[in-house]
Amino acid sequence: MDKIIIEGGKRLSGVVPISGAKNSALTLLPCALLTDEPLTLRNLPRLADIDGFQHLLNQFGISTTIAGSRPEDFGRVMTLAATRITSSVAPYELVRKMRASILVLGPMLARMGEATVSLPGGCAIGNRPIDLHLKALEALGAQIELAAGYVRAIAPDGGLPGGRYSFPGVSGGATENAVMAAVLAKGKSTLHNAAREPEIVDLCKLLTAMGAQIEGIGTSDLVIHGVPRLHGATYRVMSDRIEAGSYACAAAITGGEVTLKHAVIEEMEATVQALRDAGVTVEPRPDGIYIAADGPLRAATISTAPYPGFATDMQAQLMALLCRAEGASVLTETIFENRYMHVPELNRMGAHIETKGRTAIVHGVPKLTGAEVMATDLRASMSLVIAGLAAEGETQVHRLYHLDRGYERLEEKLALVGAQVERVGED
Repeated sequence: MDKIIIEGGKRLSGVVPISGAKNSALTLLPCALLTDEPLTLRNLPRLADIDGFQHLLNQFGISTTIAGSRPEDFGRVMTLAATRITSSVAPYELVRKMRASILVLGPMLARMGEATVSLPGGCAIGNRPIDLHLKALEALGAQIELAAGYVRAIAPDGGLPGGRYSFPGVSGGATENAVMAAVLAKGKSTLHNAAREPEIVDLCKLLTAMGAQIEGIGTSDLVIHGVPRLHGATYRVMSDRIEAGSYACAAAITGGEVTLKHAVIEEMEATVQALRDAGVTVEPRPDGIYIAADGPLRAATISTAPYPGFATDMQAQLMALLCRAEGASVLTETIFENRYMHVPELNRMGAHIETKGRTAIVHGVPKLTGAEVMATDLRASMSLVIAGLAAEGETQVHRLYHLDRGYERLEEKLALVGAQVERVGED
């Protein structure tokens, strides 16, 4: 188990290459199940979660080959071939560590007519039930059974007929599963109140490139006309808007200026607005986004919300930034009920944060001080790194495996822009 050691107080300056989006890649990978032809994904980030999902797909008989993996490269190219699926079961030992594993349910059901998937695990950031996934698949014609910690979905003879479903609450994962199931259905499927995240647009674009017929891409009403089969494709994974926002916070808290290469400003407007509210300069560039913070940071009031609102995956990172803002900031977490586990660790570094229910009040402090801190989940881990970059003295962030799930070669990218960071093994 590794830890990262940060010597704070270094102003970040330069260019940070933004990798392919983790949250998109984990949705695009299971699309390989939908065709017997090869699917090639470019700009795939090198992350523990991607490796885990690859092993899960191998369990089904999918072959995977990797190219473009020179040590100096960020990202890689993976070709997946599901010529013959040998198993329709996603076992507990592969699924328990990664919530995204549930995304094999829809495409497996569509291709094979049945799927058995262990109930998923993942970060301990609150209750994230999969009931909307199952209700949406039922609306498309599937029969759902729950037993012994597994979900079994069965399509009628001849395949899913398709159907209509209105999501009672916005759910990115449930939307993704339903879309992947519907593309091979016998008839038309209509999804109302569907999630609109850029990652779902990325999924729909890939499926369209594979021959799917989807209307309303980018809106909350999707109409999918089922087709008999999909073909292979080559597709580039979108840039990671959460990684870009994280490095923007890292640069801003150090009073630095960086260019986030490959970041797309239109995909992260709520994050951009929050940064600007906090006094950070954010400007589009032909090759990405320019970030600068040459004046005092300002307090801000932010509430998380489904896209196009402020992403819950950016809440912890922005909180770290606001620890150094003048005045009191108010953050409200509306998505997950247990996503303030980083607060005690930030307070160990000299932050002054109070929480009550889903609200956190961040009182800006003149300085942060390095300390040993413990990562609790992926985005919380990054908030501690951001705080450590601005803290006086040395910060040690333990449980680095959380960061490896979502940030490709973090310490290398930070070093590119002047941070003093080192990854070492735990004693």
